[in-house]
Amino acid sequence: MAKYRIAWMPGDGIGQDVMEAAHIVLDKIGLDAEYPPADIGWEFWRSEGDALPQRTIDLLRTCQCALFGAITSKPKEEAAAELTPDLRGKGLSYRSPIVRLRQLFDLYINLRPCKAYPGNPLNYREGIDLVVFRENTEDLYAGVEFHPLPPDVRAALEARSPAMEAFRSTPSEDIALSCRILTRRGCQRIVRAAFAYARDRGYSSVTLVEKPNVVRETSGLITREARKIATEFPTIPLWEANVDAMTMWLVKNPKEYGVLVTTNLFGDIISDLAAQLVGGLGFASSGNIGDGFAVFEPTHGSAPKYAGKHKVNPIATFLAVKLMLSWLGEADKAAALERAVAGVIAEGRVRTYDMGGESGTLEMARAVAERL
Repeated sequence: MAKYRIAWMPGDGIGQDVMEAAHIVLDKIGLDAEYPPADIGWEFWRSEGDALPQRTIDLLRTCQCALFGAITSKPKEEAAAELTPDLRGKGLSYRSPIVRLRQLFDLYINLRPCKAYPGNPLNYREGIDLVVFRENTEDLYAGVEFHPLPPDVRAALEARSPAMEAFRSTPSEDIALSCRILTRRGCQRIVRAAFAYARDRGYSSVTLVEKPNVVRETSGLITREARKIATEFPTIPLWEANVDAMTMWLVKNPKEYGVLVTTNLFGDIISDLAAQLVGGLGFASSGNIGDGFAVFEPTHGSAPKYAGKHKVNPIATFLAVKLMLSWLGEADKAAALERAVAGVIAEGRVRTYDMGGESGTLEMARAVAERL
């Protein structure tokens, strides 16, 4: 029996391509693992009305973690229109399967390292090495939404919030509401995880990225909790920045920052900006991590126009594998993989189209495997 059981979830589009490349690298690393395939993605939505079938959830419960490629996501109306005819009109509503996974398995940490590897022609600046800790289960992505605004919800809001006066003349069918929900526990555990990571890996600061001067109650809650938790880590200063200002400071002085911690939506935005500083989504890996299970993925989409062409950059997937190896406790293998990736980037002989080269997905995989 293999030491590890890792669910294999290619998903859609280029997810298939980059996961094929990941297999080349994993085979060379020699991880003692089995990789049971798991169904997820757009085709299962179209044909079954569920992008995350129950059989996949059941399989994941038998695994230590999962490696995930990419999925296609579309707005509600477009998703409904692409259902097979026998499923239309049955009240099915598409919801992102990766968001569901995060909530089903309480994967409350979204870990997004952003590192400028020397020799990458896409680096905004050399020497950037920062990490985003994004709370992964709450905030506007919790899925508590309404349209049109139900009468009882509207009545409660008007009774409790003077700010609703501005919308009194607006018909309920013209109002859409998404609720930003944060809990004290959710705030505490993401901030504490960020500080522990900074301590264990030698980062010099933790920056809370929020907007408490305007979004007073929710950003105010995580700000208060962060200040309390900071006292548990007296050698690591807590910096605070408004999210709008942070987008400017990251472009101006990216090397000043170590660990950034924030809520779900702000973290989604900030981490993509940070990824672009180190080469773009072709270099952006992510770990969705809970206390006993994790899902690792590149952060790019499914890019259907490139599907099956083996053209795209698989480095983000290799770095997701590196995160997975670290989480599994395979520190030596994780370090070896990162050295191999860094070596291929520095050499510059093999580069995909986004890096200005002509190499394909599998050529990059073979180059990294050779260095292992």
